[in-house]
Amino acid sequence: MHLLPNEILETIKMVDLENLDIRTVTMGISLLDCIDRSAEKTAENIYNKIVGLGKTLVETADKVAAKYGVPIVNKRVSVTPIAIIGNATDATDYTIFAKALDRAAKEIGIDFIGGFTALVDKGFTEGDRKLIASIPNALKETDRVCSSVNVGSTKSGINLDAVGMMGKTVKELAELTADKDGLGAAKFVVFCNAVSDNPFMAGAFHGVNEADVVLNLGISGPGVVRAALARIDKKAPIDEITEAIKKISFKITRMGELVGKEVAKELGIDFGIVDLSLAPTPAVGDSVGNILEEFGLESVGAYGTTLSLAILNDAVKKGGAMAASRVGGLTGAFIPVSEDQGMIAAASKGYLTLEKLEAMTCVCSVGLDMIAIPGATPDYVISGLIADEMAIGMINNKTTAVRVIPVPGKGVGDRVVFGGLLGEADIMPLNSLNCSTLINRGGHVSPPISAMKN
Repeated sequence: MHLLPNEILETIKMVDLENLDIRTVTMGISLLDCIDRSAEKTAENIYNKIVGLGKTLVETADKVAAKYGVPIVNKRVSVTPIAIIGNATDATDYTIFAKALDRAAKEIGIDFIGGFTALVDKGFTEGDRKLIASIPNALKETDRVCSSVNVGSTKSGINLDAVGMMGKTVKELAELTADKDGLGAAKFVVFCNAVSDNPFMAGAFHGVNEADVVLNLGISGPGVVRAALARIDKKAPIDEITEAIKKISFKITRMGELVGKEVAKELGIDFGIVDLSLAPTPAVGDSVGNILEEFGLESVGAYGTTLSLAILNDAVKKGGAMAASRVGGLTGAFIPVSEDQGMIAAASKGYLTLEKLEAMTCVCSVGLDMIAIPGATPDYVISGLIADEMAIGMINNKTTAVRVIPVPGKGVGDRVVFGGLLGEADIMPLNSLNCSTLINRGGHVSPPISAMKN
């Protein structure tokens, strides 16, 4: 890949003035060869493999970032779903594996490690049940471990028994970390159609179909896209918006792949995918919500927001796909409320509601993300919220997810500050109509007819 001098100068401007960065390099590590019947031996093997492979990840990423002058904000690891690993051991509580992951993450200096995961869209193994039961305590007892459960897919349908468990899990996570405003729930994601090469937390895991070790990269540039759109005349047709997004997506994807491949080469491992997701931060000028306002909206949340998000997501994918040898992960646009300054402002003014956000999830990269809700919200209401989002993913053959935080002791109108990239948010209202009879039915929602493609 050859970059022209003017392209290099343009990238430097994006970094200095428009918040362009590589949000994460994530080393995916298979733990299948760590399995031993003894849980203690398995945990030891897990720690040793992660430390052995990842000991120079941070140092190498920093060196490559300095060489190209492009910040790499986070260095992370994802691993084989622990439910699979634990199922072959004598463990009854999988917290032992979470602690091994946490120790390894601290030893190699990464900020998060993902893969305390179960994939139950079609049914449960004993290992899946044990992992789900272990999630609240495992996340309470660790600092850097992230967890996810995939409860639905277009091919398999939705596991309604698992959906019911998820509402209870979210509530328990929040209550166990009440001293941190329920922060434990921010490290837990419920998915439909989860992907195995996602480099972003909290939902990253290393699929069993992946190589033994691989480097995936997530690049983020909301500020760059917004700056490009701000230069377009407000009377210009929508086609110009689309073309501008595709061009900028192409440029930042090329840069991302260049950096990612060099990090992988230095580490002596394979390079996997570029995930070109517009992942916002609470910093001013780094907001997906503000991008949507450049389309011609008074504020994100106005009618037309869903259309604007659909155009943005599609154009990002088209531009990125032309620039990289392999685009993967969740590529598109994230809408985490607490992590996006534009979303925070719109929600505080009442322009964004849960219902509007749900509509937006039909066309965004993921789903209902980093939303603070009243701590008194019943678990069945959270399960109902999850069920609706899983249905959107299943029917539309896309990844959807829910990461909500029922903040203990706080209600609508209160503000919660999580800090760092997790940001802050006003607690949003949601209707608490009783859906417990539906959730408690359990069973399995059949996949849609569109799943029959063979």
